[in-house]
Amino acid sequence: MSDDGKKTLGLLGGPRSGNVKQSFSHGRTKTVVVETKRKRVVVPKPGAAKPTALGAVRGGDPARRPAGISDAEMDRRLKAVQAAKARETEDTARRVKEELVREDERNQRRQENEAKERDLREREERAKAKAETEAAKVREAEAAAKLAAAPPPTPEERAAKSGVLRNKVAEAPRREEPARPNRNKGREDNRRSGKLTVNQASTGGDGRHRSMASMKRKQERARQKAMGGTVEREKVVRDVQVPDGIMVQELANRMAERVADVVKSLMKMGMMVTQNQSIDQDTAELIVEEFGHKMVRVSDADVEDVIDQVTDNPDDLKPRAPIITVMGHVDHGKTSILDAIRNARVVSGEAGGITQHIGAYQVKQNGELLTFLDTPGHAAFTSMRSRGAQVTDIVILVVAADDAVMPQTIEAIAHAKAANVPMIVAINKIDRPTADSQKVRTDLLQHEVIVEQMSGEVQDVEVSATTGQGMDLLLEAIALQSEILELKANPNRAASGAVIEAQLDIGRGPVATVLVQNGTLLVIFLLWVSNGVKCVH
Repeated sequence: MSDDGKKTLGLLGGPRSGNVKQSFSHGRTKTVVVETKRKRVVVPKPGAAKPTALGAVRGGDPARRPAGISDAEMDRRLKAVQAAKARETEDTARRVKEELVREDERNQRRQENEAKERDLREREERAKAKAETEAAKVREAEAAAKLAAAPPPTPEERAAKSGVLRNKVAEAPRREEPARPNRNKGREDNRRSGKLTVNQASTGGDGRHRSMASMKRKQERARQKAMGGTVEREKVVRDVQVPDGIMVQELANRMAERVADVVKSLMKMGMMVTQNQSIDQDTAELIVEEFGHKMVRVSDADVEDVIDQVTDNPDDLKPRAPIITVMGHVDHGKTSILDAIRNARVVSGEAGGITQHIGAYQVKQNGELLTFLDTPGHAAFTSMRSRGAQVTDIVILVVAADDAVMPQTIEAIAHAKAANVPMIVAINKIDRPTADSQKVRTDLLQHEVIVEQMSGEVQDVEVSATTGQGMDLLLEAIALQSEILELKANPNRAASGAVIEAQLDIGRGPVATVLVQNGTLLVIFLLWVSNGVKCVH
């Protein structure tokens, strides 16, 4: 029995058992039961006959055979051993054969490398011998040139050398002329150095050839050298048009200069740029002046300068409808006020209830037309608000009574002042409990907008787009301001105006909202008839 009360496992026949005490750290001990098992010995029966020699060949000695192994099993094991030995022999033979093949390949590669090295040494020796031969020819030519440049010998020296008296005329020794250098030597190679020959194509070569432009420059230099010196080209001064931003490559093309030279000049100025990067107008001006050209500043606004301005006769001017722009902070009710004026629901058609484009509408008030421009109030549409303020006559500044002056409200005031147009302050959402119109008027004082109730000149109207409160007063204020401005235009002239917005319509193509400020715009329809095209207004 073990310490936990369970019976220990063992063999039948009474194995010998004992207890072993194990010691651990911290004074812990454990007693383990150890059993000694005896090996089973199989003894053959007394009446069994000993195997003969033939039996030994088949299954081996049964006395040495493990217990429980039959003759068939023994045969299978012997066959497995023999098959394993055969496979081992085959593997050894295959490895030997592969090693011989690899050795042959190594020898072949070594022979090829030796052949290449031998060819290389031979080429180097031939090149060295050729160089020595050319050096010897050069030395001979120099010696001949020195001999030709030496002064001719005097008659006494010739007589002393020849042994003839002075009174006898001795024949002057014949002097050999130095070999003249061959002017055509190497000319054929230089002339054909930019072309691909059959020999170069077959041998491969280094793959680098001179371009035709390089060959032409070389021929031009040789021609100028033959004429007696280099001829410098006259510097061409160009008028370079530079917009607000221009790429380095485009600037070099307009100056007819190399892009690398322009980039080098910029790097000298401390600007590490590439040919595909843009530079500002001031930097481009420095580069243009450095290369000796003249700079012409251009901008997008220059397009308006080419439009012909026609001076109208005062007798032809007639009253026109005022152009009113509605501005203000986002969600202060600009489009809602315009809805209340024209009795339409425009807010429901905008994404999230926020106007995302400039809308132009016309409203009749007491028999007179009023043109309204609804501009977005969100900060992302600053440029759109700026375009709206440049074409307007009157600005309606919408301020929520429960929110007072906000960042876009301040920006709208700045646009109106820049366009130099009068303002009418519409204090919206006056019906809300938290509305405080007096706070709005006080906040406007900080931005130099003084309303009439504060002893100023700017009209202010308290309105509510939801209930319609104060809308009549707002229209009266617009009509009064329009009468003060005395707006007039000439309808009997070519139309001119401004594009408010443009978009691409899938069915109609490019569509633009145009505000005609002068003249009359005629719409012409082309009708195809049997005998040609007919124009109909």
